[in-house]
Amino acid sequence: MADPAPGGASANLRVAVVAEQLRRRLPGGIGTYATGLLGGLSALSPRPDVTIVAGPLAGRGGHDPLERFPFPLQAVGGPLLAAAGRLPHLEDVPDQIITRLWDRGRLRLDHADRPGRRALVHSVSLAAPPTGATPLTVMVHDVGWRQLPETYPARGLAWHEAALRRAARTARGVAVPSRLVAEQLRQASVELDAERIEVIPEGCDHLAAPDAEAGRRLLARLGVTGEYLLTVGTLEPRKNLRRLLEAYRQVRKGLPEPWPLLVVGPTGWGPELLPGQGVIMVGRVDEAVLSALYAGARLVAYVPMAEGFGLPAVEALAAGAPLLVSSAVPSIVEHASPAVVVDAGETAEIARALGELATDDSRRAELARAGPPSVRERTWEAAARRHLQWWAEVAG
Repeated sequence: MADPAPGGASANLRVAVVAEQLRRRLPGGIGTYATGLLGGLSALSPRPDVTIVAGPLAGRGGHDPLERFPFPLQAVGGPLLAAAGRLPHLEDVPDQIITRLWDRGRLRLDHADRPGRRALVHSVSLAAPPTGATPLTVMVHDVGWRQLPETYPARGLAWHEAALRRAARTARGVAVPSRLVAEQLRQASVELDAERIEVIPEGCDHLAAPDAEAGRRLLARLGVTGEYLLTVGTLEPRKNLRRLLEAYRQVRKGLPEPWPLLVVGPTGWGPELLPGQGVIMVGRVDEAVLSALYAGARLVAYVPMAEGFGLPAVEALAAGAPLLVSSAVPSIVEHASPAVVVDAGETAEIARALGELATDDSRRAELARAGPPSVRERTWEAAARRHLQWWAEVAG
C-alpha cells in the first residue's frame, strides 16, 4: 500500500472519476458509493486533483446531481450527444445511451498525463469508457448476476458478463467492497489475477442528519401511530423481500402489538410484491427522512440472498437501530458487527429471529448501544484515502 495521507505519491496524481451513474433515474447503491467517494475526496486536505466525468446530459428537470461536488466536470460525448443534452425534454433520451457507446469503444476519454502529474481514470461501476493509454480502475460492487442469474433480466445478465470481461481486459486495477467479492472475482474465470484486486470497504456516514419532524409527518400520512419494523433497499428479487414478507406474516399475529413493517426503497425490477396485512410500501424517501426512520425503528431487517457489501445494514448500525441481517451481507459478517444473523434461504429462521428480536427489549437495547461505535471508523473520508493510496500505486 502507498502513502497513508493525501500527499506523497498521490499529490502528483490527476484522477478522473466516471460518475455517470449519479445522473441515472435510479442511481441505487452504486450511486451511494459514487456520492460517498466524491464527498470523501472533497473533505480531504489538501483536496486532491479530481475531475468528474459524465456524459453531456445534465440531469432531469434541470437539476444536475454532480454540481454538489467541488470538482470540475468534464463531458465525454460528441456533437450528437451534446445536441441531445440541450433538448428541453431529456426524459426522451435513454439513460443507458452513454454506456452503450462506451461498450462499443466509442466516446474515448482523454485524460492524459501532464508535467509532474500522472493521470488515472476511475469508474464507479462496470460502465467505463475506453481510456486508451491512461490507466483505468473500476469498482466491482458484486457479481450477483452469477450467483442468482434467475433474478436478473436476460439483457442485464448479458451486459454484466460482457462488462466484467471487458474490465478484466482493460482495467489496471479493480476495487471491491468486501473480501467475498474479491474471492468471487478470483474464481470468476475472467483472467483477473489477485494482484489487480483491491478490497476497500465503503463508508456509512453518507446520510443526512435525521429530520424527525418530516419523519413524523410521513408516518402520520401512512397511518403509523406507534412503533414499526423497517426494511430498506431497492425492490428487486435478490433482496429477498418475498421471504421477509412471508416471515413477517407468520409472526405478526403473535406480536404483543401489530407493529407494521415499512418497506422503504425505489422500485427496481422483478415481479410485483403482494404486501399483505401490516406491510406498508413506502417507496423512496429523501436522506433526512430515511435517517429519521432508521432512528425510530423498533428493528431493521435486511435479508438479501446475495450482496457485495450491504449499505442499508451499516446505515442501520450507524443510526443505532437493532439489526436483523442475512449471512449474505459482507458489511456485517466480515466485520463481526453487532446484529442477529440468519440464513436468507430459510423463511422459518427469519420468522423466528424476527419475532424474538421484536419482543426482546434487552437484546434490542444491547444491539442499539453497540451499533454506532462499531461503524465509527467506517467513514467515506477514510474510504477516499484508501482509494487515493491505491490509485497512486496503480498509476505509479
